[in-house]
Amino acid sequence: MGGDLHCHTKLSDGSLGIEDLITLAKKREVGTIAITDHDCLAGTVRGKIIGDRFGVQVIPGVELSATDTETGKNVHLLCYLPEFPDRLEGLCHRNSLVRKKAAHYMMLQVAKRYPVTAEFIVKCATGSTNIYKQHIMQALMECGFTTEIYGELYRKLFDKSVPGNIAVTPKYADIIEVLTAIHDAGGIAVLAHPFLFDNLDSLPRLLENGLDGIEVWHPSATEAQQAELKKLAAKNKLLMTGGTDFHGLYNFNTVSLGDVTAPDDAVSKLLGYKAKQKRLAKKAQKAAEAAASGATV
Repeated sequence: MGGDLHCHTKLSDGSLGIEDLITLAKKREVGTIAITDHDCLAGTVRGKIIGDRFGVQVIPGVELSATDTETGKNVHLLCYLPEFPDRLEGLCHRNSLVRKKAAHYMMLQVAKRYPVTAEFIVKCATGSTNIYKQHIMQALMECGFTTEIYGELYRKLFDKSVPGNIAVTPKYADIIEVLTAIHDAGGIAVLAHPFLFDNLDSLPRLLENGLDGIEVWHPSATEAQQAELKKLAAKNKLLMTGGTDFHGLYNFNTVSLGDVTAPDDAVSKLLGYKAKQKRLAKKAQKAAEAAASGATV
């Protein structure tokens, strides 16, 4: 069935705990998933332990927030299989602080307009490492001001084209700094959902700095866009990944875990990527040494 390589839990902006997520994967007969919480690696070890118990392969990962300082756009980079995840903790912490600052402002603005306290919003985010727009909307739902997360009230509050909106876009580290951090941690760097944030204009910079892959299969990408991404991946020798970007109750679209997956061969290439890169590097080193030896004869 392939693998759902883009899943979120309660640790960030998902509604399911790790065990519930893995149970759902088991019930849906999805044999491989990746837990990719936003700027948070806290669930990777527990995810693997629970996954082994349920017979579900859980690939460790994280979705790192970044800003392309040349385009001014937010960019998300997925990091898979980091060998030294502790090296990403500093970046995750900085991103978390920036997000919390933005969330604090938005919570205060909501509290001015509706009889909802910041403390209650924080309560709705119990278990998460941060406060997200979804938690604010859940608080407003709980208090009866709307019956949906992504409806008219969400647009009124967070759509930047709407006058009087309260949306704040955090400014994260530049994409190259984040990409470098992923590689320093021994991870695989993949550009997440390029069409969701209109990020294809960031691709040249990322490619110049060693981007490893691109997320082809995602609910936000049409079949025509997926075909375009496949061509870009083939042209630039990039890994192809994919998944539902699952958030449970907080999904933007109606989608369940496993509805969008990366094919088996794409999962296998991801899992074998670092070993392949090491073999190629070793081969290149031998070739260079042979060339240098021949030049000195």
